[in-house]
Amino acid sequence: MAGFVLATQAQINRHTVVARNNPVVTAIDSLASLTVGNGGFAFTVDATGLQSFPDTYRNGIPLGTMSDWGWHSFPNTEGYQAHEALKAYDFGHHNGIAGTYAVENAGTERQKEAANYLRANPHRIHLGCIGLDLKSYDQKGMKDIHQELDLWNGIINSRFNLWGNPYSVTTACHPDRDMIAVTIESGQEKNIVLRFPYPTGKHTDDACDWEADNKHNTQVLVQEPQYVILKRTLDSTTYYIKVCWEGEATFSRDKHVTPNGDLLVMEPNNFHLYSEENCLKFTCEFIPEDHDKTAYEPSLLNKNNMIPIGEIFETTRNHWNAYWNEGGIVDFSHCKDPRAKELERRVVLSQYLLAVNCAGDTPPQETGLTYNSWFGKYHLEMIWWHQAQFALWGHPELLERSLDWYFKAAPKAREIARRQGFDGLRWMKMTDPSAEEAPSKVGSFLIWQQPHLIYLAELLRRADKTSDGMRIVNKYGDLVEETARFMFDFADYDAKNDRYVLKGIIPAQETLRAAETVNPPFELSYWHWGMQTAMVWQQRRNRTHIYNKVWNGMTNKLSSLAYNTDQLYLAAETATDTYRDIRFTSDHPALLGAFGIMPYSPQVNRKVMRNTLNWIWDHWNWNKTWGWDYPMVAMTAARLNEPQKAVDALLMDKRTNTYLVSGHNYQDQRLRLYLPGNGGLLTAVALMCAGWDGCTEKNPGFPHDGSWDVRWEGIQRMP
Repeated sequence: MAGFVLATQAQINRHTVVARNNPVVTAIDSLASLTVGNGGFAFTVDATGLQSFPDTYRNGIPLGTMSDWGWHSFPNTEGYQAHEALKAYDFGHHNGIAGTYAVENAGTERQKEAANYLRANPHRIHLGCIGLDLKSYDQKGMKDIHQELDLWNGIINSRFNLWGNPYSVTTACHPDRDMIAVTIESGQEKNIVLRFPYPTGKHTDDACDWEADNKHNTQVLVQEPQYVILKRTLDSTTYYIKVCWEGEATFSRDKHVTPNGDLLVMEPNNFHLYSEENCLKFTCEFIPEDHDKTAYEPSLLNKNNMIPIGEIFETTRNHWNAYWNEGGIVDFSHCKDPRAKELERRVVLSQYLLAVNCAGDTPPQETGLTYNSWFGKYHLEMIWWHQAQFALWGHPELLERSLDWYFKAAPKAREIARRQGFDGLRWMKMTDPSAEEAPSKVGSFLIWQQPHLIYLAELLRRADKTSDGMRIVNKYGDLVEETARFMFDFADYDAKNDRYVLKGIIPAQETLRAAETVNPPFELSYWHWGMQTAMVWQQRRNRTHIYNKVWNGMTNKLSSLAYNTDQLYLAAETATDTYRDIRFTSDHPALLGAFGIMPYSPQVNRKVMRNTLNWIWDHWNWNKTWGWDYPMVAMTAARLNEPQKAVDALLMDKRTNTYLVSGHNYQDQRLRLYLPGNGGLLTAVALMCAGWDGCTEKNPGFPHDGSWDVRWEGIQRMP
């Protein structure tokens, strides 16, 4: 299997490694939510195993029910159009044309309003809140809470006493359908409430507006003794919910008595499933409007095509058993360093969280399928941090699933390149399933998302088990070529110095400004690697006569990485105050990515990079960093043969390097979870274990002093 390295020690007991890291919750804690999901749909629960206390968890890890397909737009009553958010900028590129960029402040008041609308629409929706109806109970009445996420089987088991009455709740998500399965055992009555919110359309929240019942509608399409089908209509968005149960239960619309006691009021978007049996078993499936109609067509529905709930649990167990058995695994139990246990916990939980939140058919948002950030949209510069680890950890099929979205996005990417005067495809930064570019004062000027398609496709090629990579080359070859065509055209020739430069960009370190930034080091290094890799792909496709000669000429003349007289790399060639201005020593220390994320190239001076790493370690404004910065530092340290520093980076005691009981990477009160941090952790650990091309050392990212006896299987080396 090309690109893979297997450890030589005795086979790891995978079940033991995974199971000893099961999260356990013993209290109602808004930061201790747990999730089940299948990569494109996820259901997050509180200590009851359901979504019984959404208000309590709203500002922690919210109780989301989200999917890749669930999106909504507020009515565009003013008729805003994408071109109204465009503004011309002239960065002096060789084409001599001022390109147009989608920005938030394009000029007139209408242009600002258009940009605000287009930025917020569409937004991801909360599909529905499903919980025990405990509104008559105080949370203080919940005692003896013991909730455990069984990682090996992908099932949450929750036990608690409610005012002396024991409950046992088991929760799972079907691996192939957007469906949860639940069993509730208790001698008490069981009242399940299904609440459906209207979206808020806000930048960061749980996407639940509970005060807008007049703006949406939930209709009962079919009601039979064992199932019901609901139709949800939110402006132009429609989807369906199919609820099935086993045994005796009653399904009804929510009703309550008004304070004066003489009128029954119907809550139009709330429903109840009520049972007095000792065990209630039910499923709830969410179905998009364009799904195969047999999923909800009344004439085709009957009891015989309902999936037995026990079968769903068995299917879920089989799916997760296969996931853990077939992918990579790392065992830290033989390490003497006391921090090894915590590092293993973070690794195992990150493997689970990324499979649950980030393995759908679109790129993931930074908060996954748990709650909305940036309106639920995804950021293509982050896809590397989310998804590269899938290929490295033996699950390339999960990377390929989302990478295929680029085919749909290509026409939009081509349009962006054309309106800015360039050839090829320019990949957008912030977008949604339609691939429309969201206006942004920063994002529209970012460029480091551009080579990601080449890098991720190359990882897939290296991981291909069946065709020596040629299936991947043939599938993605045109996208790689057009991506590189833009990269070639974007690099600007500096005739005075006979070199090519990158300018008119905001680099990964977003504190720099587009109009004054030339040659940031990470982007230069990524451009060099991306173009070289694209040329190799052209050779594999027998297309060396096309582009390669001119591509090679540009690549060989790309600028070197600029450094100062102290032999420290600059944040950009133009950022001469890098080590004197706090603006340049805050945010991502992205210049380390030039030799860390990227392999060695002639552009990199190892001594200067080592000096830079040491200065950043001692002086960086770490309170202004993000979760993926620590893995990036670790990768640079590992490639520089500084394994102790690599480990210390992964475990640095900083707020944005915090990992909650669930394994989520906490950032701050706005971003209570941050999946790029989890993905970065797995990518860094893969490099520290399996190394990189040309590396012959075992576990090159861990100290060889006897404290880190790290054992692993099934991990692919990095480029």
